[in-house]
Amino acid sequence: MDKAKYDFKKDMQEITGYRGRGTELISVYVPGSKQISDVMAYLRNEQSQASNIKSKTTMKNVTSAIDSIAARLKTYKAPPENGVVIFCGEVPRAGDQTKMVQYVINPPEPITAFLYRCDSQFFTEPLEAMLLDKKCYGLITIDRSEATIGLLSGSRIQVLKHFDSLVPSKHHQGGQSSVRFERLIEIAAHEFFKKVADNANEVFLPKTDMLGILIGGPGGTKDFFVKEEYLHHELRKKVVSPLVDTGYTDESGLRELVENAKDIIVDMQLTVEKQYMQRLFSEIRKADGGLSCYGEEEVRNATDMGAADLLLLSESLSKKRVVVECPAGHTHELTVKNADERIACPTCGSNASVIKEEDLIDDFFLRADAFNTRVQIISPDSEEGDMLLKAFGGIAAILRYKVN
Repeated sequence: MDKAKYDFKKDMQEITGYRGRGTELISVYVPGSKQISDVMAYLRNEQSQASNIKSKTTMKNVTSAIDSIAARLKTYKAPPENGVVIFCGEVPRAGDQTKMVQYVINPPEPITAFLYRCDSQFFTEPLEAMLLDKKCYGLITIDRSEATIGLLSGSRIQVLKHFDSLVPSKHHQGGQSSVRFERLIEIAAHEFFKKVADNANEVFLPKTDMLGILIGGPGGTKDFFVKEEYLHHELRKKVVSPLVDTGYTDESGLRELVENAKDIIVDMQLTVEKQYMQRLFSEIRKADGGLSCYGEEEVRNATDMGAADLLLLSESLSKKRVVVECPAGHTHELTVKNADERIACPTCGSNASVIKEEDLIDDFFLRADAFNTRVQIISPDSEEGDMLLKAFGGIAAILRYKVN
């Protein structure tokens, strides 16, 4: 997972968790084709409408949020190509306090329509679909009687094409006719396999983000189809081994194929992460600890020295790196779970104020960038990812050289 994807996912988790005390959280979706002047005119109209809100607190919060959004939009001459989404509003803090939050999201896919919504929670539905992994798998189920081509994207199975073959299953001819009919059957089967392959080539070759092709079916037909190289050579490289046995080759066969290949799919998605984690474990197992490093302070020190080659950070890390200052003037850099809670000064124990706040993973990305250190975000869904989080605090590194 790269930093842009991580930041987008992290922001969405925070945004969807907010709830307002009234209908005062504003969501604005601006397509790339929309004029900023038109959006500003719409906001001015909404601001005048807000004066009719009976609750003075809600009215004040709504107008303040609109002002904040308008101020941000003034920094744009035109929206980005994919558009821009702004979320802004007052959300509750401890006690009766509230705080203004604002998120400016550059979506990974184009915004198709302008939208303004004021509600008790931010409207995130158009963006949630963009969180889904767009990588997909090609699906083929085949035997001599029929074949189906489909696509697996996320958890959705889409049937693209279905073919019924004209290949006879049996014949009752004897003598020389038997040989001739056998040959005709094989010719018909060849033409059928070629037809399936041509259609698969047409559908799958343009999909450059396709992770692999799963092929299933009963008996040895699927093996023959792959072995005889009917598919385009670029697609043959993506065929996932082993081939999967299924009882059917229609739409239900595609579902059976996905179900039976579930472990293969998960393993492929997590293979890179598993390889990195296994490399870390192999270093840890060495008598002197090898080129391994784990724990927040140890990894941060190694990164700041330029000794870290690869940082392994758990996706489930939900901490902040803050700089705090107390009334006595002491400043400290700390890692905390919640920057809104009381933070005591480590020197004198008095209440310290947060003067700088950064997501912990973003902080590591910045440090890593200074020394061309690679960063890999590790999902907690695998056994290795779960171990990284629970046994190593979600932070580890593979070093370029040993650090004392």
